[in-house]
Amino acid sequence: MGDAPGSAESEVIASDLADRAATLWPSAAISGALHIVSTPIGNLGDISLRALAVLKEASVICCEDTRHARTLLSRYGIGTPTIAVHEHNEASVIPRLVARLKEGEAIALISDAGTPLVSDPGARLTEAAASAGLRVVPIPGASAVLAALVASGMVPHPFTMLGFPARKGKEREEQLALAARLPHAVVLYESPNRLVDTLRDLAAIAGTTRPVAVARELTKHFEEVKRGTLEEVAAYYEGTPPRGEIVIVLGGASFVAPSEDGLQAVAGALREEGFRPREIVQRLMDEHGASRNLAYRLAHDT
Repeated sequence: MGDAPGSAESEVIASDLADRAATLWPSAAISGALHIVSTPIGNLGDISLRALAVLKEASVICCEDTRHARTLLSRYGIGTPTIAVHEHNEASVIPRLVARLKEGEAIALISDAGTPLVSDPGARLTEAAASAGLRVVPIPGASAVLAALVASGMVPHPFTMLGFPARKGKEREEQLALAARLPHAVVLYESPNRLVDTLRDLAAIAGTTRPVAVARELTKHFEEVKRGTLEEVAAYYEGTPPRGEIVIVLGGASFVAPSEDGLQAVAGALREEGFRPREIVQRLMDEHGASRNLAYRLAHDT
C-alpha cells in the first residue's frame, strides 16, 4: 500500500490527524450504512480527512487482507476491528455483515489500494447491502484509473475501463479487439510479467503506431509514465523489465467512415460464413461503424 512508516514523530502527527478528523466530522460514519472508502494507491498521504474519520468511527472495516490494511491503519493510529472479505469467504461473511448493518452498525469497506470494486473485491457485499434497502455511501479518493488517465497526456474523457484482460483464449482476443477499436482512451490493468505480451498483442490488432501510456508505481518513489507508440513502449519494456503496479492507457482508434460498398462486401462474407441477419447487423454496427438502418438493409440484402 505504499510508504514505509516514518519517524516516531511523524507517526504521532499522523495519529493526531485521524483524531482531529474524527472530531471535525463526528458523524462521518453513518449508522446502518456501508461506506465504500477509497484508500491510497501508494503514497499514504493520499487519504482524505473524511476517510480517516469514517475508518476511525466505523464498527468494523472490511478489507481484502487484514495484514495489508494494518499498514495504513497503524500509520494513522486507527484501531477499528478488521475482517477479511474476499471471494473465498463472501458467501458466509456477507449475510452476517448485512445483519449487522440492519442492526444499525456503520461498516467500512476498503481494498488493498485505491477505490474498492474497481478490479477489486467488494461488489457482492455492495450489491447485497443495496438489495436489502440499506444505504451505500461512497467516500471518494485515490484511483489508479484516474491517476493514470490524467498523467497519460491523452484526452481523458470519454474513456472505457476494462480492468485486467484475460490471460489467454477467445475472451482475451475479444477484450483486446474491443480495446483496439474504441474511438477513445481505454484503461487496462496488467501485471509486470505480462505487460510486453499485452502491448505486442494490442499492436498486432491496433497497429504499431497507436499511442499508449504505461503508468507504473503511481504515487510511489519509482513512479514512471512511459509514453509513445505501442511499438516504442513495448521495445522499452523488453529492454527494461518493469516492476510494480501497472496501468495501460491506450489511445483511441481513428474513425474512418465506412463505405457502403465495403460494408456490403463484409455483409456478404458474413452471410457466406453462416451468420444470421441479426448477427450481421450487430457485427456491422459494432466492428465497422455502420448505422443501424444501413446495417439492417445490407444484412437483409440477398
